Order: sequence, then structure tokens, then C-alpha cells
Amino acid sequence: MITMYHYLALGLILFVIGVIGTVISNHFIKVLISIEFILTGVNINFITFATYCDNSKLHGYIMSLFYIAIGAVELAVALYIFYLMYKKKQSENLEDYGE
Repeated sequence: MITMYHYLALGLILFVIGVIGTVISNHFIKVLISIEFILTGVNINFITFATYCDNSKLHGYIMSLFYIAIGAVELAVALYIFYLMYKKKQSENLEDYGE
């Protein structure tokens, strides 16, 4: 039987993978994917707490929808910034944009 702790462990694993990927990666697209992993881990935890602890109110689900919207906007803005950066330097490595 799957309990609340299984979902919390899954959210924690996704969050840690996202943090490690954000810190280690030099490639812009990999950093964006890692940030999406972080947001997915947080969403899983919100939905888990909303399902198991908050039966009458929908605060966890509302916050999860809010984070999905934030993630979509963040991805669109970041891809546009990446497009402008790539058009200028023709490189997707983050170390080339240090100056």
C-alpha cells in the first residue's frame, strides 16, 4: 500500500535531483529542466499534503495550480532570454556568458 511517506519521498528525490542538476550543470537547457524538477517535487508535496491532511479545503491543489502556472511562465521567459543570448553569442554553454 502506498502511504503519504512514499509520495513525500518521491517529492524529496525530485527536489534533490533538481537542486543537484542546477548546481552542477553548465548548459542552460539542463538548468531549466532542473528547475522544473524542483517545481515538480514541490507540487507533489503540496498535492500529498492536500490529499492526506486537508480534506475540506483545497489550499494544496490551488497552490499546485499556481506553481504550475508560475513554472510555465518561467519557462517561456527563460527560453526567450536564452534565444536572445544564443542569437548574440551562438553558444549554449553558460560559461561563455560570464563577462
